[in-house]
Amino acid sequence: GDWDFWADWKDRRLWVTVYPIVMITFPAAVQAVLWERLRLPWGATVCVLGILFGEWVNRYFNFWMWTYFPINFVFPTAAVHMAIFLDVVLMLSGSFLFTAVIGGLGWGLLMYPGNWPIIAPLHVPVEYNGMLMSIADIQGYHYVRTGTPEYILMVE
Repeated sequence: GDWDFWADWKDRRLWVTVYPIVMITFPAAVQAVLWERLRLPWGATVCVLGILFGEWVNRYFNFWMWTYFPINFVFPTAAVHMAIFLDVVLMLSGSFLFTAVIGGLGWGLLMYPGNWPIIAPLHVPVEYNGMLMSIADIQGYHYVRTGTPEYILMVE
């Protein structure tokens, strides 16, 4: 959704709650099938790598080549470290229930710290036309998006 497309929407409130909940469904399903049928403990990682590859193709061709949005404004969320954690929990425990509780908790808790080195430079406060804003907010004002309801966006 929009909380993963735009750097100015990757805030510390909604992005960290919406994205992990929505994103865990496909890796967990692939992980369960590969573990149940083949006993392969890397289903979530393979799924996330496939999703990440598809998202980079989407961001490059649709956002950069088609509309000329800068890549540092539309980069996808890094989730490989979260998928590795989920796979390691399943491999060590062998239990779907333990993986759902502990792995799912770790999936959600690892998202923000794992992406913080990428997001941190965009949250630097700057003074812009007499207002205190972040660099991500300034990007959001300069690169206008059509079809995105701006009343949903919360400028911090």
